[in-house]
Amino acid sequence: MEWYLPPIWAAIIGLAVAMYIVLDGFDLGIGITFPFARDEAERDQMMRSIAPFWDGNETWLVLGGAGLFVAFPRAYAVIMPALYLPVIVMLLALVFRGIAFEFRVVSHSKSGWSQAFFAGSIVATVAQGVILGNLIQGIAVKDGGYTGGSFDWANPFALLCGLALIAGYGLLGATWLTMKTDGPVATRARQQAKYFLPAVLIFMAAVSLWTPLTEARIAARWFSLPNFYYLWPVPSVTALIAFATWRGIVTGREALPFLGAIGLFMLGYLGLVISNFPYLVPPSLTVWDTAAAPSSQTFMLIGTLVLLPFVLGYIVLIYWLFRGKVHAGDSYH
Repeated sequence: MEWYLPPIWAAIIGLAVAMYIVLDGFDLGIGITFPFARDEAERDQMMRSIAPFWDGNETWLVLGGAGLFVAFPRAYAVIMPALYLPVIVMLLALVFRGIAFEFRVVSHSKSGWSQAFFAGSIVATVAQGVILGNLIQGIAVKDGGYTGGSFDWANPFALLCGLALIAGYGLLGATWLTMKTDGPVATRARQQAKYFLPAVLIFMAAVSLWTPLTEARIAARWFSLPNFYYLWPVPSVTALIAFATWRGIVTGREALPFLGAIGLFMLGYLGLVISNFPYLVPPSLTVWDTAAAPSSQTFMLIGTLVLLPFVLGYIVLIYWLFRGKVHAGDSYH
């Protein structure tokens, strides 16, 4: 059974990353759309739509990072030196936007904290995109250690991924507001979604072309036979969901655009997993190469499997209790 432990832990970390992308993605997206609000009253309504959820959403980032450290210490030891700066910038930006969120509620002058919340959301999003781009493109490894420079992470593909994530989180945020708010905020968010969705599709196409053209291993994974016959449904379903999302936006549906945006993210995420698995540190270290001792993985797996249902249950409960729309003038408390 020891052979199965690394894939199980990879699945748990993959779940944590997916949950973080969706749940923290839409509240980062709301921060990205902050400058387009008409006034602070509209921003209040936007904030109230995520107030019960936003801090719990980042639980999944902690699980993903801690899981990587515990289950795959060799991967952690390579990834962190390669990406120290963007990781630190991301964490500081998340702290910064959290402070802005809390202080904005009690401040008499909200405009400065609104700008801080927007800045923290943008910086955290770009940093996450840079981290993702470098993991997709690959990290220089020799003899199990990082051999690149301190600024290898600053490259065009990573910047492309940072911009792509702004569009993606913006789409999640806009469609969330369409579903959870009413009045001018919801109307404006629906119009914003009409711009974010094409941008997301353009960026998805750019990444999908860039990676196989520059990485032979990814091209072989997608276009060699018989792989091509098995994998063609992924882009086909992506196109169908994109069309359904657009139809939901233009026809005034409320939940469908948000669910469609989640679907696009998950299909993009699936594409990245297909391109890179079993490599945890592409293109050289697999989940088995970087795994911790079986006894360590087993011990932590037992605790994780006990606690994970409680975390999932808490999230389901919170989203159920605070279901429904947030109206203009509603209180935080």
